[in-house]
Amino acid sequence: MNLTELTRFLDSTLEISDFASVDPSLNGLQVGDPNDRSQIEKVAFAVDACMDTFTAAVAAGAQLLVVHHGLFWSKSPLTGTMFERVDFLLKHRMALYACHLPLDAHGVYGNNASIAKAIGLENLEGFCRFRGRTVGFKGMLPRALTSKEIVSLLGLEDSLRLSLDFGPEKCSRVGVLSGRMEVVDLSEAIDQGLDLLITGEPIHEMYHYCREAGLNVLCLGHYATETFGVRSLQSLLGSMGLQTAFVDVPTGL
Repeated sequence: MNLTELTRFLDSTLEISDFASVDPSLNGLQVGDPNDRSQIEKVAFAVDACMDTFTAAVAAGAQLLVVHHGLFWSKSPLTGTMFERVDFLLKHRMALYACHLPLDAHGVYGNNASIAKAIGLENLEGFCRFRGRTVGFKGMLPRALTSKEIVSLLGLEDSLRLSLDFGPEKCSRVGVLSGRMEVVDLSEAIDQGLDLLITGEPIHEMYHYCREAGLNVLCLGHYATETFGVRSLQSLLGSMGLQTAFVDVPTGL
């Protein structure tokens, strides 16, 4: 596929246009010629758009890098660090595609849907809204599991930042919200009677809310919980015959 075809495919699959009014992060092709007909042979995938990721993608021989956290979150001048990043991409003929909120929310390839699938959640429903759009998922486990067993299923033992064990020892009703949550999301988890909330970053306010409500929470890292979506996209494009590579640049956060 060429860059034009790939960009159109990703835009359509991830429903980029549906989030244009609520996500200011300029989803879609951020660096590159949208009319470029040159063939893409290898695509790299990563969580963050940063120099470490760019250099690794170039070393892997990719012509396109797909990330969750792109370069642009608002209108920014191309100076300083931003200039150096864009300059590097242009010099190495590396196109950059970013998908933020649409990749959190996507029902098949998104971060939250992919985490839910990895632990076997069934009867999935939308969970938690951000700027009017549902981004997380909740569901039922076919067999109640401990928090430790769930962490093991996700392979995130080394990424565990915090485990608040204030609810039942074994969990059946689970909500998933990757990255960072807000107090309102925590309140929704409590109001809906969940046994466990899986998220990325801890927030100070969560401790007493969870203790008083009897809710378990697993904070597995912002970075770690948002590797799932880009890895799902990697599998998708790999199944279409493209060479792929995952660039792992963990932040520890």
